[in-house]
Amino acid sequence: MKTRRTFLIRPSRSILLRLAAAGSLVAAAPLVAAAHDSGHEQVSPQLVRIVRDATRQFVNVDVATTFGYGPFLGCVNGPDHGAMGIHYVNHALFVDGQLDATKPEALIYEPSGGRLRLVGVEFLVLAEPWLASHGGAPPVLEGQVFNLVNSPNRFNLPAFFELHVWAWRNNPQGSFVDWNNHVTCEGQTSDPVDPGEDN
Repeated sequence: MKTRRTFLIRPSRSILLRLAAAGSLVAAAPLVAAAHDSGHEQVSPQLVRIVRDATRQFVNVDVATTFGYGPFLGCVNGPDHGAMGIHYVNHALFVDGQLDATKPEALIYEPSGGRLRLVGVEFLVLAEPWLASHGGAPPVLEGQVFNLVNSPNRFNLPAFFELHVWAWRNNPQGSFVDWNNHVTCEGQTSDPVDPGEDN
């Protein structure tokens, strides 16, 4: 079974050649908020286990805020299915240019029943400095190649690479696909949401 990764922009020819040389099957797509369609991963769920162990303390969002994570935008719905949830981003981790499987740049929470439930994480790194310091190669973490989100984008950020890991909520489309059909924003209210400690 082959793993198919669809990027969120039309990558440059040189990036496509590098990815092809690395054995990645890349299909270019227009910049959209939709996820890449990776189906089922061939790799072991090692990254999922690492992330789950490293983020167990952040099941309570109040603990996450003491570690520098804060809400970024609102709850993110999919364009035609699923959702991501509410991202709590650690700005210092986002701009440091480093990737560590035990220190995700963003934690993802689902609003449900007046609580926030941890469902996954997102690894993020700015594209320009990463490409400059890594010979133009995209980031790879535990065998998973990151997606490139070009600028301009819906988040008003410079171009960046990202990788979702659904460590706390099963995703029927795969553990590393952007949108999760088992996550919803329907529980989001205008009232403050209390942290949830059960998943």
